[in-house]
Amino acid sequence: MKKVLSSLLVMTLLLVGTKSFAQYQKGDKFLNAGIGLGAYYGGGVPIGASFEVGVTDEISVGAQVDFYTWGYNYVGYKWRYTFIPVAVRGSYHVNELLNLNNDKLDLYAGLALGYYISSYSDNSGYTGFYDNSYGNRVLFGLHIGGRYFFKPNIGAFAEVGYGVAPLKLGVTFKF
Repeated sequence: MKKVLSSLLVMTLLLVGTKSFAQYQKGDKFLNAGIGLGAYYGGGVPIGASFEVGVTDEISVGAQVDFYTWGYNYVGYKWRYTFIPVAVRGSYHVNELLNLNNDKLDLYAGLALGYYISSYSDNSGYTGFYDNSYGNRVLFGLHIGGRYFFKPNIGAFAEVGYGVAPLKLGVTFKF
């Protein structure tokens, strides 16, 4: 049964038309700005932006930067972690593959590779391990998302993934 279903899926994908739709095409430029719900390192609410340019009718490349901070303040003692993830990213736009004929929708999946810049501050006067227990590190990200355009160049986006936040929501602009 699994082989039959797998064969049908492969045949369906091979028969998908190559018609080009207007959701995404080579040369398109997208700017996403939004917030993350949850964060993979520490706490806080990530805010950030990404920019991508279409290099083919299915692939876009670009960059992303986010910022989030969280801390503690109790009876005069304060500490704070700050994170600035910076990465390059690439996305594969799947509307053609899925034969979706919707000019307002752009579905995509992709990868990101970058660096987490993190810092720690407190008012204790001590130094040592807690100066920055998170440390700077490599960022490997994965995202699956979609953009829905209310107007030809303005819409909303949502992404689920790994890297900065499990869910990102925001506004998107197409140039």
